[in-house]
Amino acid sequence: MSPRRKTLLAGLLALLWLGALLVAYWWFQSRYIRPFEPRTELFSGAELRLPAELAGPGPIRLVHFWDPACPCNVGNQQHLGELLATYAPRGVEFYAVQKAGSHGRLPANLQALRPLEELRGSAGLPASPAVAIWDQQGRLAYFGPYSEGAQCTSANSFIEPILEALLAGRPVRSESNLAAGCFCDWERGD
Repeated sequence: MSPRRKTLLAGLLALLWLGALLVAYWWFQSRYIRPFEPRTELFSGAELRLPAELAGPGPIRLVHFWDPACPCNVGNQQHLGELLATYAPRGVEFYAVQKAGSHGRLPANLQALRPLEELRGSAGLPASPAVAIWDQQGRLAYFGPYSEGAQCTSANSFIEPILEALLAGRPVRSESNLAAGCFCDWERGD
């Protein structure tokens, strides 16, 4: 085989190899990497009311709002499990409100969340996942997202500082919040 033919063959093989790498990269990116498109939502808890049996003075109550079909829940489930493991032994009670008409179950690490069939004012939530926290006097202390951004971890969460302040007896009043993050519509689009 002549040197010129060897060079041509090597060039063709390199070109085929490069093409195969580009196709593999495109396939991997389209299959496993989803672009994060932040969405800004205004959370206002003015209408939220606990059921009569939970209202009034008592322990700190955290209510998790979730939609099983929302891919954004996956990003906060580990963090919520860590909150549960850290704060339930310290007296914080955890509840969950599932989007009306949706079907699904919480993962095993969140089975300790007690389901609430209905929470007055929750039908008008702008998006999920979201969280509401009532203090020991039964006042809404916080309503909004767990964090800002694509992921929710203890490093960027709003929740730990709020729970720590409430457990220390310091008042928190943050009923309305504007945040950009990973959210899904809560209201049903009929």
